[in-house]
Amino acid sequence: MSTRTDRNGLAETIRGGLDVSVTVAAVVFWLIVLVWAHAQRIPLVGSAGRVQFGVVFVGGIMTVYALDQTRQSLQDGNRIDGAVLLASSIVLITSALYFALNFELVYLQRQGYATPHEYMLARLVIVSILYLTWREFGNLFLGVVGGMIIYGVFGNHVSGVLGHAGMQELTLLQVLVTDLYGFYGSLTQLTAAWIAPFLLYAGLLFGYGAFDLILRVAIVTSSYIKSGVAQTAVLSSAVIGSINGSYTANAAMTGSFTIPTMRESGMANHRAGAIEAVASTSGQVLPPVMGASAFVMASYLGVQYLNIIVAGLVPAAILVASIGIAVHYTAISDASTQDMQFSEFFEETLSRREKAFEGLRFGIPFVILVYLLGIVQWTVMTAALWTIVAMVITGITFPVIQRGIEESAGDAVEEFVTQFWDTVTGFRRGAIILAPIAIILVSINGVINILSTTGVPNKIALLLIDLSGGVLLYAVLLGMAVAILMGMGMPTVASYVIVAILIAPTFVADFGVPEIVAHYTVFYAAILAGITPPVATAAVVAAGIAEANFWRTCGVAIKIAAPLFVLPIAFVYNPGLVTMAPTLSTLFTGVLVLVGAVAMIYGLNYPFRTSAGRRVLIRGALFALGLLVMVYPGRFLKVAGIVAFGAVFAAEKVLERGAKLPFRRGVER
Repeated sequence: MSTRTDRNGLAETIRGGLDVSVTVAAVVFWLIVLVWAHAQRIPLVGSAGRVQFGVVFVGGIMTVYALDQTRQSLQDGNRIDGAVLLASSIVLITSALYFALNFELVYLQRQGYATPHEYMLARLVIVSILYLTWREFGNLFLGVVGGMIIYGVFGNHVSGVLGHAGMQELTLLQVLVTDLYGFYGSLTQLTAAWIAPFLLYAGLLFGYGAFDLILRVAIVTSSYIKSGVAQTAVLSSAVIGSINGSYTANAAMTGSFTIPTMRESGMANHRAGAIEAVASTSGQVLPPVMGASAFVMASYLGVQYLNIIVAGLVPAAILVASIGIAVHYTAISDASTQDMQFSEFFEETLSRREKAFEGLRFGIPFVILVYLLGIVQWTVMTAALWTIVAMVITGITFPVIQRGIEESAGDAVEEFVTQFWDTVTGFRRGAIILAPIAIILVSINGVINILSTTGVPNKIALLLIDLSGGVLLYAVLLGMAVAILMGMGMPTVASYVIVAILIAPTFVADFGVPEIVAHYTVFYAAILAGITPPVATAAVVAAGIAEANFWRTCGVAIKIAAPLFVLPIAFVYNPGLVTMAPTLSTLFTGVLVLVGAVAMIYGLNYPFRTSAGRRVLIRGALFALGLLVMVYPGRFLKVAGIVAFGAVFAAEKVLERGAKLPFRRGVER
């Protein structure tokens, strides 16, 4: 008995030690990131410095991940997994220290050559990253990365246009590790420089309770809308999803409270799951973060980050508005109460003073971010650095000041201690949010280097042109199919990176599509994997939480998000929708496309009260009409289609209210 107690005590001590280690590692990791971000303000750190920082970044974030997951594995009783995670952590720390300390020798003096012990270290790094990739993203993505490595080595056995000369093992090790271009390449450096600080900002928002404030605002908003509960799910999931960077993780996180709430209001299980899946997926395209893809897109196109955000405003507005309408129609199809009470989520409401303090607490850092990026136009990393500094200052001081005013100086000191630990929690949370994204992007960086070395992007371009017969519509549809296939099971930014490398250049070079339009086209197409069967990972997670049938959940999700499947095509044929210099013409085109999206949504989701045959006819006609208005470039036909939709809409309302139509005598409803 005592032996078992001693073992349990030892296990608990180990888990506690690992828990503390995760927090310490996360804080140290972020201090390194912030110090390096500050150093970028001084022009002393060139491209070589960014590579060196990328090496340190990989070692640091992978260590945080391995420690955190080891703790969870031991808690679940899986000691083998914990042991492998710790071994992976040791390998990645060792490699990071070795390559960082010997950086000039490895990167500058021995490019294209490495010593035997460096090659052995490279093998261990590859195995460790593959294991972490498999553990976080499963067999599907491991198959993509592992398959690409096998393709790189044995490409000489592939016949046809995709064949290449193949690689020796040492060449592969150089491509992936020792030359510091593969796993430590440009995408990893971009993650370290741009994406990581914003995810620290997100972690601080979590730590300080900003998302509770978002939920409070959503509940208030829902009280004015008939589909209140469902709209709350859309708002909260979309906002958090834009920062989160993974529709699958977002469906799990926000779905854990939105789906049960929708079910309790009387909504059918599969509809509740579908709404959450769509909200989590569509949130990935929302500015200002766009699931971290905005930063990568800006880097690829060589433009200011703010230009990417501006170009995405009109498409995002179309998507949000059309999905909001679709969710409304879906929600009212059920006999649900669609009512939310604060008491279900919070013990007490906020006073006016508390609302003012909370608004300033979170509003000031955001205003600073917008000012530094949009007006002063500082670099993304510098703007993020000062936003984080402002968030820490307001996050700690505002509650302390408020507590001191309302109570006493002693209570203010107690509040300071509380907010300090909330800050530490935010640092830890930011690292844990970042870790899976970093893992996938490090792996993708290796894949990209293999693709570049073997010349696959050019071969994919030739294949796409050949299959499409030079017809733009066919090329776009084929490109969307590839994007959906590549996006299965991946975070948003990873799926975008792959299609941006493989598909977007073909649209630009061979079909004359503007660069920004081509990238937005493949970006929107890539996130469709979240709700497209048979994988549809966002729908899988949401259906699991809702205890609903997967296929029914996917069916409703596709109906709700129908415009999302059409927008990539609409971008190509209406390039004015996606522009870094919007005009009144952009806004007008956007309104026309939005009305087309609404026509499609109305046809697919509105609960028409008529016979089954007539309902199918109406739905099909409105879908075709909406598709035409969204895609067709000519404005005259768009306006004519909108007038036709307006007539159908008005006629249906007249019939629903029991009135007589002037052209149908004696017909009443």
